[in-house]
Amino acid sequence: MIHKKKILVVVGTRPEAIKMAPVILALREQPWAEVTVLATAQHRQMLDQVMAAFEIRTDIDLNLMRPNQSLTELTSRILLGMDEVFQQQHYDAVLVQGDTTTVMAVAMAAFYRNIPVGHIEAGLRTGDIRNPFPEEMNRVVAGRLSRWHFAPTQSARENLIREGYAGDDVHVTGNTVIDALMMVASRDLDMGIPVPEGKKLVLVTSHRRENFGQPLQGICLAVRDLVERHDDIHVVYPVHPNPNVVNTVNEILAGHPSITLTAPLDYLPFVAAMKRAHVILSDSGGVQEEAPALGKPVLVMRRETERPEAVTEGVVRLVGPDREAIVREASLLLTDGQAYARMARGVSPYGDGQASQRIVSILRHDLGA
Repeated sequence: MIHKKKILVVVGTRPEAIKMAPVILALREQPWAEVTVLATAQHRQMLDQVMAAFEIRTDIDLNLMRPNQSLTELTSRILLGMDEVFQQQHYDAVLVQGDTTTVMAVAMAAFYRNIPVGHIEAGLRTGDIRNPFPEEMNRVVAGRLSRWHFAPTQSARENLIREGYAGDDVHVTGNTVIDALMMVASRDLDMGIPVPEGKKLVLVTSHRRENFGQPLQGICLAVRDLVERHDDIHVVYPVHPNPNVVNTVNEILAGHPSITLTAPLDYLPFVAAMKRAHVILSDSGGVQEEAPALGKPVLVMRRETERPEAVTEGVVRLVGPDREAIVREASLLLTDGQAYARMARGVSPYGDGQASQRIVSILRHDLGA
């Protein structure tokens, strides 16, 4: 009789759910693994729709989302909720993904209970503890508390080695986001938003905490400049529900005939939107990984990126939340075919779709399953 290893997989936000889904599905195929999926529900609705898209059921739901809660409130509630879970059940391993408050707090709660943690997408760094905020701190803390470091790229591994992590504990697996993308991108997907015939779609996402306030105003003004300068484009902007985002976006962009503001798209329609887009303007981490694999140029509206590989490849460009830079670089891609072709090369430096299988194999070996 196989003695199954109990593995707790934790998700809190939509990006975590997307990147954890292939790992959950791969683990559930293993006869040696007893998998429990826990949702902190740091993002409630956006998390639920991703889980449904991959037909994954949540076993434990802490349901911690509250309107506009502070990071201190969220962190304390995750710690208390997770400690109660760990009191009720022993786990052989806990898996977390990325750099959210969920990741940091769950890793801390597991550490307090002496439960080994596997950190998926480990080793991303900007070197600036406050940029992005609080993500850089979250992933640094989670790394210090983790037993396994599943680095998406060689440069992420090198970051961890420089910080003193043992090489045997750091594994380059690729990024599970590419696994997820390959699972769904070949489907006949519907964006669900009409785009006028003959118009180039410019897809915009911006919700990072460090861009709240004046930076987001600059981003929105740049988007308005673009539609007024280029009559052959249509902008689709799925707007994050955070009041710091909604209020600014609506004030500057609402009502323009060449701009569609919509609620956040479910994962499958969002992949459809990326496939349909001509250019993507984003401050999202996941989009920097997904869009290059689809052959879509990305202008990153952040000062720093912890994903330098795509910048090095020339398929992603940093422009910051700078109105003039966004307009200048987007206009170049909209009008210069050669400049566009140089960025739209379909290069994916983040994986081959087998990251989840590599993670499962490492866990099986190290857990003696």
